[in-house]
Amino acid sequence: MNTKKIPDIIVGRLPVYLRALQRMADMGLKTTSSQELGEHVGISAAQIRKDISQFGEFGKQGTGYSIEFLLDKLREILKVDRIWDVVVVGAGDMGHAVANYQGFQDRGFRVVAIFDNDKSKVGMKIGNFVVEDTEVMVDRIRTADIKIAMLSVPASAAQDVADKLVQAGVRAILNYAPISLNVPNQVKVQYIDPSTHLQRMTFYL
Repeated sequence: MNTKKIPDIIVGRLPVYLRALQRMADMGLKTTSSQELGEHVGISAAQIRKDISQFGEFGKQGTGYSIEFLLDKLREILKVDRIWDVVVVGAGDMGHAVANYQGFQDRGFRVVAIFDNDKSKVGMKIGNFVVEDTEVMVDRIRTADIKIAMLSVPASAAQDVADKLVQAGVRAILNYAPISLNVPNQVKVQYIDPSTHLQRMTFYL
C-alpha cells in the first residue's frame, strides 16, 4: 500500500471508524454494514465503502463486515496494532492532563516521559512521571528511539522545541501550541487548538 496516494482526509476518518467499531464490539456485535457504521459516525454508507476500499476488500456483499476482522485491519493500517512510546513536552496544565490521561494505552500509545525547561517544575511528580529537564531531552529520546511527541508549550517556545524533537529523531508531533510549526517534510504534525475548533463551530450558531 502506497501511503502517499491515500488522501489525508480519508486517513483522518479511519480512527473514527475504529472507535465506532470498538464500541460495537464492546456491545457484543459480530457484524455490521456500511449503513449501520455510517449511522454511528454520521458519514454516508457510500463514503465509508469508498474509504475502506482504498485499502482492500474487507466486506462481503449481503453480509457486511466482520467487526473483529475490520478492527484488526484498521489497527494494522493505522499501525496501532502495536504500542507506540510517546513523550510530552511542557508540564503545564495541558501537560498534566495528557500525562495523567488513562485512555492512550488501549488505543496504541504509552506516555513514557515528560519534559520541561522550567527548573521549578523539573523533578516534580505528575502521576507516574517525574518531570525531566529539556536539556537531556534530545539524548533521552534518541537513545530510546521514540518517534512521537506531544507539544504543550507556549507558542513562543514551540518552534525551538520542535527543532530539538526533529534533531532527536521524532517523526510525528501532536502540537497543542497555537502556532504553525516549520518542520522537514518527513515529519508529520497534527494541530489541536481548541480556539480554532470553537471558531469553526460559532460559524454555525
